[in-house]
Amino acid sequence: MKLAAIDIGSNAIRLLIKRVVIEKESVNTDKILLFRVPLRLGEDVFKEGKVPDEKGEKLLKVMKSFKLLMEVNEVDDYRACATSAMREALNGIEVRDYIYSMSEVYIDLISGEEEASLIFSNWKTAGLPIKKTYLYVDVGGGSTEVTLLENGQRIMSRSFKIGAVRLLTSKVKDTVWNELKDFIVGVVKEQENVVTIGTGGNISKIFKVSGQKANDFISYQDIEGIVNAMDSFELEERIEKFNLKPNRADVIVLAGKIYLFAMKSAKSTNMLVPKMGLADGLINELALRHV
Repeated sequence: MKLAAIDIGSNAIRLLIKRVVIEKESVNTDKILLFRVPLRLGEDVFKEGKVPDEKGEKLLKVMKSFKLLMEVNEVDDYRACATSAMREALNGIEVRDYIYSMSEVYIDLISGEEEASLIFSNWKTAGLPIKKTYLYVDVGGGSTEVTLLENGQRIMSRSFKIGAVRLLTSKVKDTVWNELKDFIVGVVKEQENVVTIGTGGNISKIFKVSGQKANDFISYQDIEGIVNAMDSFELEERIEKFNLKPNRADVIVLAGKIYLFAMKSAKSTNMLVPKMGLADGLINELALRHV
């Protein structure tokens, strides 16, 4: 069976297609295709409150293209979800309905809580030791989802309006930073040796730059060192020095600072960076519907 997920984020839009094999309640997946379009809806929404007509038309073209890619790859089922930018846009529902009428691709405008839950569902396929305490942090363009895991169970999740694109547009209030810190301190309490799990394109790139191997930890100091090094270069130099795409180069430092803030709040010294995100969670959820 082939399943697809479309993740319409504040910074980019992704299409992920996987081959899925379901054995009893076990879901095994193999990536067939991952395609990313840096449309950056959040840049307009966080400034003006709406998806402009020009971006709406580009989004429609992307959805039509993704539909064709799903047809060519003979996808059996899919789910398309939009996160922070679309759900906050004053015309988000209007844009969603227009795209459906023109492409027949239906987009769910999911809440921050559902986004956190979908990202958390990757836990079951990550193969991590259960008897540890983890702080799961996913930083997107418009929001950050935080989940505390103990003994393989989700204890608490929350979504915060802090993201790399939102920071780029100077639309994050100090009170939200305080809320994020208070939440993390409150759920972690006096626990020691909390391991952070970081997901998202920016932390994956930082991890790659670090030279660490898959399944290795990356330390707080290493992340901080890379973020500070990137921050010391102007944008064009940063792109060349670290082999970054332009739409990644202007947000990666901001995203890195959010991860560091979360780790510091949890007194966490190490992070795991599995290559998983919302799109993987969407496919996991979709696969369970077919069990």
